[in-house]
Amino acid sequence: MDSARMKRAVSRLSSEIVEENHGAQDLYIVGIRRRGVPLAERIVDKIEALEGIRPHYGIIDITLYRDDLSTVGANPIVNRTELDADIEGKVVVLVDDVLYTGRTIRAALDQLMDFGRPKKVQLAVLIDRGREHRELPIQADFIGKVVPTKQTEIIKVMLKEYDDIEAVGIFERP
Repeated sequence: MDSARMKRAVSRLSSEIVEENHGAQDLYIVGIRRRGVPLAERIVDKIEALEGIRPHYGIIDITLYRDDLSTVGANPIVNRTELDADIEGKVVVLVDDVLYTGRTIRAALDQLMDFGRPKKVQLAVLIDRGREHRELPIQADFIGKVVPTKQTEIIKVMLKEYDDIEAVGIFERP
């Protein structure tokens, strides 16, 4: 997926989020660190351009909520979770780059619930690797593109904020 296709996918995700929720009134867009954050920022900007209302925006870091924390190392790097408003009663849209096993989303949901009780939680992802890889019963509400992959492959979403390039690639696992 090249830069132009990524941009169209983000535009489509943004439009679908607005349509599904009948506007942007109660939306709270939350990016999952790391690559979900710039995608969430782009969605917020696009929704503001479409609706004239800037949705609430936040960032969550799931490091301490991972179920594989013991394999990460003795001193994991933990970044701040930043929510600009209360999530109580809001429609929270979690944003991530790739949906694979569902474990990242489970961790994000656990952390999100520690901040309150949203009216509804939805999931937007740029890439969904397909349900055959799921380890948990999690699915996205908004999908940029479904890219079926083999277990031996990884998907890398490259964003200008981190990689100086905009692309999605499939690579063999090292």
